[in-house]
Amino acid sequence: MNHNASLSAPPRRTRGGVLLGLAILGVASAAFVVRRPLMMSAPMCMAGRWHGCFDTFNGVVLMTLVALPPAALVVCALAHRRRAAGVTSAWRLSLAEVGMVHGTVPFLWLTMMPGAGAGTVPARVSLVPLRDLVTMGTLGIVGNLLVFAALGFFAPMRFAALASVARILALGAGCSVLVETAQYVLRLDRVSSVDDVLVNATGAVLAALASRHWWRTKAQAPSDQPRPVPVPSG
Repeated sequence: MNHNASLSAPPRRTRGGVLLGLAILGVASAAFVVRRPLMMSAPMCMAGRWHGCFDTFNGVVLMTLVALPPAALVVCALAHRRRAAGVTSAWRLSLAEVGMVHGTVPFLWLTMMPGAGAGTVPARVSLVPLRDLVTMGTLGIVGNLLVFAALGFFAPMRFAALASVARILALGAGCSVLVETAQYVLRLDRVSSVDDVLVNATGAVLAALASRHWWRTKAQAPSDQPRPVPVPSG
């Protein structure tokens, strides 16, 4: 048994190294692609101006990247506090909580950003499935897939009740319906489309499948409660 375990350790380390390398390469590539538009918004954001920063796509993306180090510090603080209290899976729980918030709020902000005709043009609804996919384009489809991707990735890691593809699908669809309804009610000059709901829910499911290896099962049943201290007998 020890021999088999020793044989399985190197492949795991190799796979972890490959995944880490791919993640670093992806982040570097993304930074190279968006460096110019982000730097255009940097002066407004650094000056604390709302217009030109928080009301633009580039500004929101820039502030999301700037918030990465504070988010990592929050993860560390939560994890150390949980470990001191004897909570199992302290790092995973903390990372999942911060990841859900940091990875979802910026996309929600972008989807709720008013258009040029907000408040003046009538609200628009598209209830025919798959009709708007053609007009979305590649960028639009990718963006919609990412709206609830962080929620789908981290939610089943944090909440055992959501450790199911069907439940993540329902969660992503439900959250997307709320967003589309808010866009319609607030008249944000956006089209409330059933295709947005479908693509958003699909993105949540794909992200959940990517994190399936780390889902908490009922057999493990880790909780956000301190481990009971054994009482010596006699």
